[in-house]
Amino acid sequence: MDLDVFVVTHQGEWARLDALARRRRLTGEEADELVTLYQRTTGHLAKVQAAAPDPALVARLTGLVSRGRAAVTGARTNGWQDVARYYTVSFPAALYRSRRWWVPIAVVSFALSALIAWWLTAHPEVLRSLASPDELREMTRPGGEYEAYYSDRPASSFAAQVWTNNAWIAVECLIFGIAFGLPVIAVLWGNVLNLGVGIGLMASAGRLDIFLGLLIPHGLLELTAVFVAAGLGMRLGWTIIDPGPRTRGVALAEQGRAIVGMAMGLATVLAVSGILEAFVTPSGLPTWARISIGVVAEVLFLLYALVLGRKAAAAGETGDLDAADRADLQPVAA
Repeated sequence: MDLDVFVVTHQGEWARLDALARRRRLTGEEADELVTLYQRTTGHLAKVQAAAPDPALVARLTGLVSRGRAAVTGARTNGWQDVARYYTVSFPAALYRSRRWWVPIAVVSFALSALIAWWLTAHPEVLRSLASPDELREMTRPGGEYEAYYSDRPASSFAAQVWTNNAWIAVECLIFGIAFGLPVIAVLWGNVLNLGVGIGLMASAGRLDIFLGLLIPHGLLELTAVFVAAGLGMRLGWTIIDPGPRTRGVALAEQGRAIVGMAMGLATVLAVSGILEAFVTPSGLPTWARISIGVVAEVLFLLYALVLGRKAAAAGETGDLDAADRADLQPVAA
């Protein structure tokens, strides 16, 4: 392609598009002309990028297409409406659409934790190999390490610490997905092992009811958020292996944007679980009341993800950016 001839041929169209894009008001005919020129110029940019990617011309056309796009779609006003839409539409839809990843992960993780706990209680010699009898007694006795963990610090600072720790675990699951999802398995295994050992130790000491009364108020919601993050990380890893009909770059961009969007929602969920862990778990409420609060929080989250999320997904929501916020993509051959 002769760039000089190409520029001379379409220079008038580009100048006209630039002029229309800068006007504050357009007539009906001018608006139609703006749309037509924007579409043509987008095609020109794609052709230049594919056939003769001259940096100066690509930069010029990219800026022109950007201005034309803003003029065609109109300026967006981000504010509380966007935040409300995120929490009522985008985030639940993304949770629902990724359910085939995080729900199985949750089921398998809980099953493995239960298996580890059973193995410890059924084989005392394994239990004794973990620590000395005095150390085990200190961890499981009334007022011991497992119980004191939730009440030996001020509630507000403890909530912040819990949220930071859990948010970091979730972030690890999200970003490690880029390594084909393999490090996510290690993060999950650490959580599964800690949960299984804790249940096994307290069950062997005859204090499983106490442990569950301390774990369930916050643990169900907290672990679910981690499982969701792990599911997204594994999904990102699988996208690298099998991008589907899209190019790998486009597939990773779409999945990456969804993960960034999910991070804010998961941070909110983990903040709620941190508040429960700091203020409900060590409270003087009866065990049944604390457990009920944790179960209700988990049920509400599942309804939010699977019912509200299903409704949003059925309406076409993907959890990705709105079409007006995404970059134009050059068509590719099938």
